Amino acid sequence: MTVPLHIVLYQPEIPPNTGNIARLCACTGCALHLVHPLGFDVSDKAVRRAGLDYWQHLNVYEYADWQVFSEAFAKAHPTARWFALTTKASDTIWTADFHAGDALVFGPETRGLPEEIIASMRAIRIPMRSDAAVRSLNLSSACSIITYEALRQLNLDYL
Repeated sequence: MTVPLHIVLYQPEIPPNTGNIARLCACTGCALHLVHPLGFDVSDKAVRRAGLDYWQHLNVYEYADWQVFSEAFAKAHPTARWFALTTKASDTIWTADFHAGDALVFGPETRGLPEEIIASMRAIRIPMRSDAAVRSLNLSSACSIITYEALRQLNLDYL
């Protein structure tokens, strides 16, 4: 079965966020790609607890680092488009035209994606109040918002 989207977590740090995103991927059929180093072990109880018993329904892939991931992913999915999710983008998710097989790339919770990764793909952000006292949304919340916007655009009504 072809996956609708690829969710890529670059060096995630907080186990429950990754568990929640794994659960999202299992519920939507999206593939989850974890780029090391991780801030935890995937067998960590917090990751498993957040993902509940969905791990067996999940397409999850792990990579030693960004270079290994980017080469392997480009080879396996040569037509996939990559979107960097960052608060630094000027384009929003409302201006993105998502296609089946796209990769949504998220950075670590405390520092976001490095500039060189952002510069290598289209950067988009979730609109937020400019006067808000917060910097960003929680990673698993942001991932859910963007994933469902992309699925809406793909007209996947199986959800």
